[in-house]
Amino acid sequence: MMISNTEKSSGDTKKINPIMAWLHALRLRTLPLALSSTLLGSFLAVAEGAFRWPVFILAGLTTTFLQILSNLANDYGDYTKGTDKEGRIGPARMVTSGAISPKAMVNGILVVIALALISGLLLIYFGVGKKIGLKQLIFFVLGILSIVAAIKYTVGKKPYGYHGYGDLFVFIFFGLVGVGGTFYLHAGFFKASILLPSATIGLLSAGVLNLNNLRDYFTDKSSGKHTLVVILGTRRAKMYHFLLITIAFILTFVYSLLFFRNVYQLLFLLSIPLFINDIKTVLNNSTPADLNPELKRLAMATLVFTLTYGLGVYFSLP
Repeated sequence: MMISNTEKSSGDTKKINPIMAWLHALRLRTLPLALSSTLLGSFLAVAEGAFRWPVFILAGLTTTFLQILSNLANDYGDYTKGTDKEGRIGPARMVTSGAISPKAMVNGILVVIALALISGLLLIYFGVGKKIGLKQLIFFVLGILSIVAAIKYTVGKKPYGYHGYGDLFVFIFFGLVGVGGTFYLHAGFFKASILLPSATIGLLSAGVLNLNNLRDYFTDKSSGKHTLVVILGTRRAKMYHFLLITIAFILTFVYSLLFFRNVYQLLFLLSIPLFINDIKTVLNNSTPADLNPELKRLAMATLVFTLTYGLGVYFSLP
């Protein structure tokens, strides 16, 4: 759905062997950010004494398959829309370059959908039980919607990524659904306060997408891809980026204060310098290509935030 971390965007990709072509298309560097949602949901469950290994493993697998599905669908979707023009700054698209045929990419997408469905069904089984009921139905629907959202970002007649809704969908599925859903599958209950750290990951994930779209502003605008950055313009999009990062930290800080036990719960604040550097880079940027390496840094900063939060939870346990 979202992340396009740094890879070479030029060169004769037709000469890449099939294995390397598929590794490029999978964009494995996008996974740390995608896994942050299930990690944080699991850490929140640890704080409640409700952590379960099967849920942790299966939630991570399902998230991984959904992110890979999104990456493959984006590759194919941008090819069908003709978005990948010469001079594109981001990672090379395998279908457009000819390294992977459109038919092969569609088959790959179908395989990953099947894997996501299998792992998702197992996650529901271990998370809320095998007896079919309302809870099982709700999570099954959420799973189907996640698959549809991963595909529809760039694929179809009206892909939402081409009409400025990418940030909203990323916030919902990487934040509220990813974190909140993982917590519920561990704990078997939900608290409204969980929405605060859930929104944090959603906002940081939207920040990565916004950074991606700032980098691609000129090519997106010329190809008719109306991302939120194209709609807002780069100046407003930079301020929007600042607000995404700032509000994200405020929400988790408030959550930590609401359930404060000791200072270890504030360990996540150690990641703040990474985000300050990101904000300074974005606000001072005048050349979109220079934002390319910042994508990886922001994704890794989000993972560092999540891991330091997890350490804080561990050291705060009674």
